[in-house]
Amino acid sequence: MKPMPHPKDERTLVIIKPDAIERSLVGDIVSRFERIGLKIVGAKMVIASPEHIEAHYTLDPEWRVKTGEKSIKAYTDKGQKHPVSDDPIKVTDVVLMKLRKYMTSGPVLVMALEGAHAVAIVRKLIGSTEPLSSDVGTIRGDFVLDSYQMADIDNRSVRNLVHASGSVSEAEKEIAHWFKPEEVIDYRHIQEKILYDVNLDGILE
Repeated sequence: MKPMPHPKDERTLVIIKPDAIERSLVGDIVSRFERIGLKIVGAKMVIASPEHIEAHYTLDPEWRVKTGEKSIKAYTDKGQKHPVSDDPIKVTDVVLMKLRKYMTSGPVLVMALEGAHAVAIVRKLIGSTEPLSSDVGTIRGDFVLDSYQMADIDNRSVRNLVHASGSVSEAEKEIAHWFKPEEVIDYRHIQEKILYDVNLDGILE
């Protein structure tokens, strides 16, 4: 019987978006991940093509429907009709157009992070998708003041600094989409001795 994978080996994908890079927030953002104990196992700065961005967001075949339904529901919950359409696919076509423009407006820093419960930990650190709704103490809550309302008025994507994988299976697909196998590096980090060693052997001499 194959043993269950250890949580410490979990990986997730993070993209530091063009607005974060333009505002010189890379160091602040990366330090949040490193301070909690996550290890960078892959990193590169790229200028992505619109095709690569679209392929990234549509790796999940259900993404178009789920995204459109979520957007329509957000308007319905406020007692409003969605300005684009009642069809989730048509709504997502517009969302995707805005994302392509946003994510190709400048360089992005793409990282593969490894560590215990990496996907959930990173999602917790960055906060909710809308900066206005993100808690103080999260990356989006602390560093950006954008909102869905402003994005809709300006007919653009919400600027929220960071993308992070939503699940382990999504992370695997996204890492493979952005990195060649040889670009993700297995190595030992000194802090893993404290984070994961069962008995903390060898601390006292």
